[in-house]
Amino acid sequence: MTGKTRLRASGGHLIAIFASLVMFVPVYLIAVNALKSKGEAAAMGVELPTDLNWDNFLTVIDQGKLTTSFLNSMIYATGSTVVATFVAALAAFVLSRNRTKMNRFLYFFLIMGIALPINFFTLTTMMQVSHLINTRQGMIALYAAMQTPFSVFLIYGFIETIPRELDEAAIIDGCGPLQLFFRVILPLLKPVLVTSALLSFLGVWNDFLLPLYYLNSSSYWPMTLAVYNFFGQYQQSWNLVSADIVLTILPVLVIYLAGQRFILGGLTGGAVKG
Repeated sequence: MTGKTRLRASGGHLIAIFASLVMFVPVYLIAVNALKSKGEAAAMGVELPTDLNWDNFLTVIDQGKLTTSFLNSMIYATGSTVVATFVAALAAFVLSRNRTKMNRFLYFFLIMGIALPINFFTLTTMMQVSHLINTRQGMIALYAAMQTPFSVFLIYGFIETIPRELDEAAIIDGCGPLQLFFRVILPLLKPVLVTSALLSFLGVWNDFLLPLYYLNSSSYWPMTLAVYNFFGQYQQSWNLVSADIVLTILPVLVIYLAGQRFILGGLTGGAVKG
């Protein structure tokens, strides 16, 4: 390894370490102060707590009504992720394997949804007409529609790497279109489906604006709105606010760590192993 190559490698490592610290320090501060007393957490310092105040989490769960909010977030994130990923997989398969001008237009029309801003006036009108405002079904449908464009884009590119010879062999063996998709193509899509589902889940879980606009009843609020409401009531108690944030991000960390190996396997293993 030459000196120039070592210098580049060292620079890359330093950048990676700096980026890791930028991401880790805020999480560390929140986790440490969530276990402090109200007086210790007032300064939001990096010192470890003198006593571990686990009661902060019980107080947050009780006062912040996090049980209901957690269930709502799970319903919104899981429901919309399942719908969006399944619909996107079907759409990406059809659009990828049938290269007509109409399908090409539909593909670019769909993925435009990744970059185009949300027109809240039109969206609100549609939600009112369909009577989906302030309902769980409405939030699931709304999130699924918003996550579908990126999922189609992601899955479409992955399907392009799967040889068409597999389709031809399956058709010769007597597979119809649905059998071809569910028995041959779908098992090969596991890495990209997990990646798409994970990104969709995290996006829905962390969203704040849509519930703020379209959920009037606090019984339908997800975790993000519950944290916002809790902060307004207990903004002087940083230990409780920190505990509330920890409980909000904990499911996200668990789900990400559980799905990380599938993402890495999909990136390094390839679509087809022969």
